[in-house]
This record gives sequence, structure tokens and C-alpha cells, in this order.
Amino acid sequence: MKRESLVFGLSGVFFGLLVGWILGSQQAATSVTTLAAPTTPAAAATPAPGSASASAPTLDVARAADLEKRANAAPADSAVRTELGNLYFDAERFDLAVLWYEASLKINPRDVDVSTDLAVCYYYTNQADRALAQLDASLKLNPTHAKTLLNQGIIRAFGKQDLAGAMESWKRVVEVAPGTEEARRAQQGIDGLTSAHQGAGAAGGAGGSASRP
Repeated sequence: MKRESLVFGLSGVFFGLLVGWILGSQQAATSVTTLAAPTTPAAAATPAPGSASASAPTLDVARAADLEKRANAAPADSAVRTELGNLYFDAERFDLAVLWYEASLKINPRDVDVSTDLAVCYYYTNQADRALAQLDASLKLNPTHAKTLLNQGIIRAFGKQDLAGAMESWKRVVEVAPGTEEARRAQQGIDGLTSAHQGAGAAGGAGGSASRP
């Protein structure tokens, strides 16, 4: 589903861009914002924060209307609100998904999956700090939730340019969820960062002008 795109949409292209950003920041004085802007967490699979994908799935308006009618008739039903959030997320209407995920969490604040999906929506609506705070809330509910930890690393890297923090998150994924798809993706991130730093170190030794990011 689209809600998994931030996690499972990662690819070799994504980590190649990550490596390129690190090497670029090591070897040149290019603006971090300029370098990071096109490098979104799911590469070509998902839109950049604050933008709409040109190939965004069509929203099932009739289904949305039906679910909203059900939600209005059942003010204590978190499940229907989660379903609405999922529907809007899948249609890449992250602003609307936020509203329904928030409403769901008001009823059932211990749903770690909804909390983490909400964090992803915050990221895609240009709220990286809020996204990370929401992921912290998810980890209070479940400190070993692999999807949360993986997304935390991605948003740290691409939302805050915190590569050390990203590495910490991804190592934690590998530790708590070995053999899973999340661990495989996290290991890709770790390997990409490690290779980039090794390459940058070699370049710095040859040229003597590299700076730390």
C-alpha cells in the first residue's frame, strides 16, 4: 500500500543519491538545501514533501464520502477514521490523511501504526520536526517498532540532514528486527553511509580539502 512507500519504496537509486549528497557536502560548499531537495525518501516512488505526484492515484470520492458518513455517525470509532486516513494517504492527499489519523489517535492513542503513518504524513507536508516528534511518541508505545525506527532514520537523513542520527536509527532496526524487510532497507542505508564516508575520507586524504558535513 502507499502507506508503506516511505519504508519499502527505498531503492538503490535512493541510496545512490544519499551517497552523492554526502560526497557533495564533503567536497564542495554547495548548499545543503539545494543538494537535499530532490533527494526524497522514496526516490521516484513518492512525491517530495509539500508536492503532489504527477501520477498520484485517483481518490475514490464515493468511498471517502461513505466513510465520512460512517465516521460522523460513530464518534467513538477509531477504525473508520484510520480507514479514512489510509484512503487519503493512498491517494497522496496527506493533508487530509493527517486530519483523520489525528482523529483516530484521539480515540485510540496507543495505535502505534496510526501514529507512525501520521508522522509520515507530517513529513510529506513539510513538517519534519513534527514528524520526528510523532515518531518519538510511537517509540514510547513500542520502542522496537521497526517501521517507526526505519522512518525515523529516513526523516533524520532527508528532513534534518542528521546523518549520524539516521545511522543510529538504522542500526537499531537491524538489531531489533533481524531478517525483516525493514532490516534489509536499514542495512542499505548503513552501507550507503559507510561507503560514502570511506570514499570521502580517501578523497580528503588525496586532496587535503574535504570538510566534515
